[in-house]
Amino acid sequence: MNKTVKRILVILIILILLPAVFFTVNEILSLKQNEEVISKIYSNQLDAILYSVNQYSEDVVSDWASKIDKFHDDLSNFDDVRIHSSIDSFYNQFPSLSIIFVADSANNEIKLIVKKEDDNSLNKLDEFKKSVKNIISENQLIVNRLLTYKKAGYRKLEPIKSDTTTDVSILLFIEETQEGTRRITGMAIDPKEFTYRILSPKLQEVAQQEFLISVFNRAENYQFNSSKDFTIGEVQQSKPLWIFPDYQIGISLVGQTTEDLVQQRAFTNILLIGLLTIVLILGVWIVYRNIKKEVELAQIKSDFVSNVSHELRTPLSLISMFSETLEMDRIKSEEKKKEYYSIISQEANRLSKIVNSILNFSKMEAGKRQYNFVDSYLNDVAENVYHSYKFHLEQKGFTFSIVKDESIPIIKIDEEAISEAIVNLVDNAVKYSDTKKEIIIRTGIENNFSFIEVEDKGIGIPEKDQKKIFDKFFRVSSGNIHNVKGSGIGLSIVKHIVDAHKGKIELSSEVGKGSKFRMLFPMKK
Repeated sequence: MNKTVKRILVILIILILLPAVFFTVNEILSLKQNEEVISKIYSNQLDAILYSVNQYSEDVVSDWASKIDKFHDDLSNFDDVRIHSSIDSFYNQFPSLSIIFVADSANNEIKLIVKKEDDNSLNKLDEFKKSVKNIISENQLIVNRLLTYKKAGYRKLEPIKSDTTTDVSILLFIEETQEGTRRITGMAIDPKEFTYRILSPKLQEVAQQEFLISVFNRAENYQFNSSKDFTIGEVQQSKPLWIFPDYQIGISLVGQTTEDLVQQRAFTNILLIGLLTIVLILGVWIVYRNIKKEVELAQIKSDFVSNVSHELRTPLSLISMFSETLEMDRIKSEEKKKEYYSIISQEANRLSKIVNSILNFSKMEAGKRQYNFVDSYLNDVAENVYHSYKFHLEQKGFTFSIVKDESIPIIKIDEEAISEAIVNLVDNAVKYSDTKKEIIIRTGIENNFSFIEVEDKGIGIPEKDQKKIFDKFFRVSSGNIHNVKGSGIGLSIVKHIVDAHKGKIELSSEVGKGSKFRMLFPMKK
C-alpha cells in the first residue's frame, strides 16, 4: 500500500507541479526581457514629454523671429546702435530677450538693437558687436547651412556657442528683405530668464503632479524645477534643450523611478508565482491525503473482509465437524455427546454474536439503528454483564471483578445497547491481555456524568494510535494483532452507542501496562 501511495504522490507532483515549475522558470528567464520592455515604454513616454517641452520652446523663439522679421525694412534705415521705438515694446513684452543684432550675409556690418532703458556704455556695446562678429565667423558652416535652408524657402533657427564672458545664448536665423537680399539676424537670450518666464508655466502644465521636470546646467550648477526641489542626480532621463545646447531638460517620475516600477512588477510576478505554487502544493497535499485515506480505507475493508471471513469460518468449521460426528453416531458415550453439543452451542452463540455485530454496525452506518431509552441503573446493567462472563473468564484464567458506586442515580439508557458496549470492551480486554490476566468493571460519578469503565492489564495501545482506535475497521498494527481474531468494528460500535446517549468515551492507556475505557452518560438535571 505504501508503495502505491508513494507512486501516486510522485505522479501528482509531476502532473500538477511540473507546469508551475515550468511557468516559474519561464517567468524568471523572461523577467529581464519584460523589464527591458517596461523600461523602453516609460523611456518613450518620457522622451515624448521632453520632446513636447523642446518643441514648445522652439515654437516660442520661432514666433519671436517672425515678429522680428516684420521689422526688417525699419531695421535697415537706422544707424548702428540706435534705439528703435517700434521694437521697444517687443523687448518689454519678452524680458528674457537681451539683444537683437543684424549682420549682412558677408558679416561685414553688425547692427545692434538694444532696449531703451539699457544703460550699457557705447564701449561695452562695441565689445559685444565685435564678439558677435567673431562668433559668426567661427560658425560660418552653420550660417551657410541657414542660407541654404532659406534658399529652399525654409527658415530655421540655429543655436551657436557664445563666448564664456557672456551669460546669454545666441540663436541665428536668416531674414530676407523686400529687395531680395538676405541678412543674418540673431537673438541673444538669457536662458535662466527664459526658463523662469516662458518655460515655467509649460513645465508645470506638463508635470501635473505626476512628473518632476527640470531645466539645469551642470557646469553652472543651475537648476529650475517644475514643482519642488530635487537634485540633478535624481533626474531619470534628460535631453539637451534645443535652443540652449548648454542646458538640459530632465524628467523624473513622482514617488517612484522607472527602476522602482520595474522592480515592483518583478516582485509582484514572483509573489504571484509563489502563491500559485503554494496553492498547487496545497492542492497536491489535499489530493494526496484523500487518496491515501481512500487507499488505507480500501486496505482496512479488505482486512475486515478477511478477518470476518476467518471469524465466521472457525465456528462454522467446528459446528460442521462436531455435528457430522454426532450424525454418523460415532460417539457412544453420553457424556462425550453432551460435550460435543455444548461446543456446537458455544460456537453457534459465537457465530450469532459475530453476525449480530455486523448487522448492528450496518444499521449504524445506514442510520437505522433504533434505541429504546428507559429509566435504568447502570449498576444493574454492569452487574448483569459481570455475572454472564464471570464463569467463562475465570475458566480462561482471568481475575474478573466489579466495583460499583451505589450512589449512581437512575438515568435514561438503552440497557441492551449499553450491555453490548460493555461486552465489546470486555472482549477486547480478553483478546489483548498477555501474561497478566486481570479485568475490572467499575461504575461511578464524574461531574454531571455517570460512568462505566472497563480496565485491563494487557498490552496497551500506543499513543499514536489512540486517536484512531474508534475509527471503523481500524486495528492497531503492533503487538499480537496477527494472533488475535477480530473485525475492527467493536470499538466503533461502542463509540456509536455512547454518542447516541449524548455521552462521551475516554481512553487511558500505556503500552505494556494496560488500558482503561470509560463511558460517561449525562445524568438527569
